[in-house]
Amino acid sequence: MTESQIPSTNPPATPPATSSPPHNLGAGIEALRGKWGWIVALGVLFAIAGVIALGSVITATVVSVLFVGAMMVVAGIGEIIHAFAIRSWGRFALWLLLGVLYVVAGISVYVNPLLAASFLTLILGAALVASGLLRIVIAFQMRSGTPWGWVVLSGVITLLLGGIILFHWPASSLFVLGVLLGIDLMFIGFGWILVGLALRARRHA
Repeated sequence: MTESQIPSTNPPATPPATSSPPHNLGAGIEALRGKWGWIVALGVLFAIAGVIALGSVITATVVSVLFVGAMMVVAGIGEIIHAFAIRSWGRFALWLLLGVLYVVAGISVYVNPLLAASFLTLILGAALVASGLLRIVIAFQMRSGTPWGWVVLSGVITLLLGGIILFHWPASSLFVLGVLLGIDLMFIGFGWILVGLALRARRHA
């Protein structure tokens, strides 16, 4: 018997083990179904925080401004760190100056939060007026075959809201940001509550 005719005693090679498939969206939703109660509780907490913010809009305004100031300080520190990673002297000086300005602006918010709220409210009102006017102009340019009337209505509402803020400025700076923060927290809370209840319904289906 030749060497080629001798049966091989080696076991057949096993195929390489494949890695487990990545979790898809359905698996992630399935994992969240058992935690629907925590999600509803989180939504309730957000909604309560929104109600508290609407009940004390001045405090909520200060809190929102301080949050903006903290974000500016963090962004400024990030810009300064990024500046030291740049080898070009001109770009280094530019990024460093930008970071320092961000940090100074953030610190100034903490020094006088009500003044910062006044400035931010003025910017918000002007932005709403500009956005409303732009929507109205765009709506009249797309009248053929499109629901341009709803776009005009949206633009008018935005324009009126911005006009009211600017008309009552600087007194509006004491409550506008706080009201927006409270409404935003309530919408976030209601959204999480609906998500949790939907997961509960799917779990018991």
